[in-house]
Amino acid sequence: MKKIRVRFAPSPTGYLHVGSLRTVLYDYLFAKHNGGDFILRIEDTDKARYVEGSIENLVKILDFMGLEYSEGVFVDKDNKTFQKGDFGPYIQSERLDIYKKYIDELIKNDYAYYCFCSQERLGEMRKNQQLQKLAPMYDGKCRGLGKDEIQKLLDEKTPYVIRLKVSKEGFTEFDDLIYGKIKIENKTIDDQVLMKSDGFPTYHLASVVDDHLMEISHVTRAEEWLPSTPKHILLYKAFGWEIPQFAHFTLLLNPDKSKLSKRQGDVAVEDYLNKGYLKEALLNFVLLLGWNPKTEEEIFSLAEMIERFDLSGVNKTGAIFNTEKLDWLNGMYIRKMDVSELTKLCVPYLIEANLIEEKDTRYKIQDTNELIDFEYLKRVIALEQERMKKLSEIGESVKFIFSDKLDYEKELLIWKKMTAEDAKNNLQLIFDELSSFEENDFQSEKLQEVLNNLVEKNSLKRGEVLWPLRVALTGLKGSPGPFEVAEVLGKEKVLRRIKEGIVKI
Repeated sequence: MKKIRVRFAPSPTGYLHVGSLRTVLYDYLFAKHNGGDFILRIEDTDKARYVEGSIENLVKILDFMGLEYSEGVFVDKDNKTFQKGDFGPYIQSERLDIYKKYIDELIKNDYAYYCFCSQERLGEMRKNQQLQKLAPMYDGKCRGLGKDEIQKLLDEKTPYVIRLKVSKEGFTEFDDLIYGKIKIENKTIDDQVLMKSDGFPTYHLASVVDDHLMEISHVTRAEEWLPSTPKHILLYKAFGWEIPQFAHFTLLLNPDKSKLSKRQGDVAVEDYLNKGYLKEALLNFVLLLGWNPKTEEEIFSLAEMIERFDLSGVNKTGAIFNTEKLDWLNGMYIRKMDVSELTKLCVPYLIEANLIEEKDTRYKIQDTNELIDFEYLKRVIALEQERMKKLSEIGESVKFIFSDKLDYEKELLIWKKMTAEDAKNNLQLIFDELSSFEENDFQSEKLQEVLNNLVEKNSLKRGEVLWPLRVALTGLKGSPGPFEVAEVLGKEKVLRRIKEGIVKI
């Protein structure tokens, strides 16, 4: 059996789209599940779209996400690209001589031809086709040029492209591993440009030549390339090469069923990582955007993905990019994390929110100039671990811990049908009770026990005591429990904040 070899072949256009992340994940899982090779190739023949530094950025993201490949383009510790593997170069702009050799072969065997049509003529042709409601296709004007005429135009330095000469008779068919059998009338297939006027190949020629020479067994890519596949099959046949298997993945969609694009919000993987989504959650999320595990399971480690993934589980219908589901998944991963690891990830967001700054081996609270250590930060983060959906929320969520004074309306201290006087009296009861506490006894379990007794002893409702306390400590309507917050704040801050609440009322 032929060894499975799969490639991810992005264009270096600036960022990794989340749709491309799903493609590369499926490529990786398919290769790993079947003991095959996974390759990174860079398709940079469209020089107008090239963005400086994007190759290095792409490689770093794949590395960060844990999607290892066995050959292709890599980046060293000095941020320099290098290539590794037996089928290089793996950057298409370094393979121009190879493409020239094969384009000459196609012309020689009458499978391709020179086209000297100007951009003005092509524009007029397309305009007329639109008016007649015809599919936009090259009209074949240059297909019948004789050798002498071609040579004359070449001698005159007339700009040209090379087009595929498609036989307009019969059909081209193939079996897609996702969509099944597809059959296309050849008369509907365009004489596609294979080599541009600048000497660079188009995707159609370069991808076919590279996939063959790199012994790619399965061409996996987005469904937008599905209409181009018949052209690629005709090229394989023209060269007399074995045709690989094709699998086209559906597009990711916005909730309104439109294609997920930058115009409607964030689509770059970096955007989601910067927002505080964990890489594990993001991979898990894109896995389920188009793949059905055929069980009720939703949480998968990368090892479990490799074990379970199969192309037969990939759906034919477009997947809705639902950020609510991503938030839920991310929250699930956050809750499962070791609090030390979670705290390390949260520190940059606390610094960005101007709540703390690094001070040697410790941290300084910006608002109060207090010095705290990592252990204290762990206790702060633990307050929000069960509630957090993404890391970027942590600054706003725990701001009350690091604030010198809380800013809230006094009405917030009043629970349901209580009066302001009731809230004030209950805060005073709490203040008097906690004033006698030793600092070492300021622990959530002990605080809960004492304040529950206070509720019973004074024939109060829990909400009448705990709601004003929670608001006085946090200044928030929704927050972690008052006992846990009090333990983190410590006796001095708790009593001061309760006193401020009393004064506010």
